[in-house]
Amino acid sequence: MSLRIYNTLTRNKEPFQTVTQGKVGMYVCGVTVYDFCHIGHARSAVLFDVIYRYLKYGYEVTYVRNFTDIDDKIIKRANEVGEEWSSLAQRFIDEFYIDMDALGVLRPDYEPRATSYIKEIQDLVANLIDRGHAYPIEGDVMFSVESFNDYGRLSGKKTEDLIAGSRVNVNEKKRNPLDFALWKAAKAGEPSWESPWGPGRPGWHIECSAMSMAKLGISFDIHGGGADLMFPHHENEIAQSEAATGQPFVRYWIHNGFVNISSEKMSKSLGNQLNIRDILQHVHPEALRLFLLSSHYRNPLDYNENSIKESTIALERLYSAFGALDDLIAFGGNSKELPEELRGISLRFKEAMDDDFNTPKALAILFDAARAVNRFTGPGVSKKVVPNPDALKTVKQEIFQLTRNVLGILNQPTSEFLEQLRAAGLAKLDIDEAKIIELINARTQARKNKDFTRADTIRDELLEIGIVLEDGPSGTGWKIKY
Repeated sequence: MSLRIYNTLTRNKEPFQTVTQGKVGMYVCGVTVYDFCHIGHARSAVLFDVIYRYLKYGYEVTYVRNFTDIDDKIIKRANEVGEEWSSLAQRFIDEFYIDMDALGVLRPDYEPRATSYIKEIQDLVANLIDRGHAYPIEGDVMFSVESFNDYGRLSGKKTEDLIAGSRVNVNEKKRNPLDFALWKAAKAGEPSWESPWGPGRPGWHIECSAMSMAKLGISFDIHGGGADLMFPHHENEIAQSEAATGQPFVRYWIHNGFVNISSEKMSKSLGNQLNIRDILQHVHPEALRLFLLSSHYRNPLDYNENSIKESTIALERLYSAFGALDDLIAFGGNSKELPEELRGISLRFKEAMDDDFNTPKALAILFDAARAVNRFTGPGVSKKVVPNPDALKTVKQEIFQLTRNVLGILNQPTSEFLEQLRAAGLAKLDIDEAKIIELINARTQARKNKDFTRADTIRDELLEIGIVLEDGPSGTGWKIKY
């Protein structure tokens, strides 16, 4: 199965065909640097990091993610704290890198800043004026939405409905209430750059068109970002870019779903916005990364105490199970056969990722493999038929190539990870094998005494800490629940 991507533009899952064979150009909208990043930023960053990592297995990828380093919000925040706007922007770029590095997000190939592309922005604005798609007025330059016939194609919105909904707040400078600013006239005390239309600064939408085309060409493969950017930001990008070039702007539009907080929409006004920095005070970075990949990227994701606890437990179990591979290899099994869950892991993983980057399905393959490994461990391992070391070495190499190089998890030795987790007080699954055996023996005795209530209580007690009992003719074994 070749890669298929859900394209927001067509509302269909389509075969992936690049502009240039063997090469991928990908642009993702980055952050406006006026504050710390929140979990919504984390979801987008981790998603496109995984897409970038995965695409590099089959393509030469050029990944561009921008910084918006001049904006109304930056200017407002700088004035509030008494700091130069450029200093504040740089400070939060530095903070952004601290968060992304903690989450294991790779640096893109290019990270352009809006203020470094003023000439390219002005050239694009001038082009739009020359083509009759934009008009200068009192130092501003506005894009004429009615001059672009396909406006609304990405978001599915109709211009007549948008106009009807915007009549109350019509800007008197606009010819049409939907027209948007490409260039903003300078205001007193604000940063500005000289231009043919007078001193001013770029509008928000134009910067992404100028920077993406400067790095990737007038037509490229993938443009991504959060679902909140679909309208008006990405809609406006399409309009201004295709109006300027007469060519299709982007082949595949990818949008990730929102992150809710305990089933409520996250917003500053509700006071429930969670910054990455704060979350990582009590959540391991890889556990947060695993959580962000546990739901399909197009679906909403609900962050709550239970969900992050489950992700931490799941991560511990993956570390524990795959950490046991070294012991099994050293043990030296004698069977040439591998359980079904350990066969063709890379192929099945690829099939999952080729299905619109289905990370939940890809993770399920790894959890199945972890369960299979766990069947060879625990009581009575010396009596079990264990695959030979060469087969297990291949499995180990396969698993860690996928987890580390694509998903960005399981990057540490198991003992180091578990010790780090316990030292930070973040451990959720604490297995004491001696205690488990003691409880199993107590349950066995209770069953002999026909005290089935006590036997069931012990079974439930073990289940609560993630241990599943397996009763068989030769006695009771146990495994970690996944």
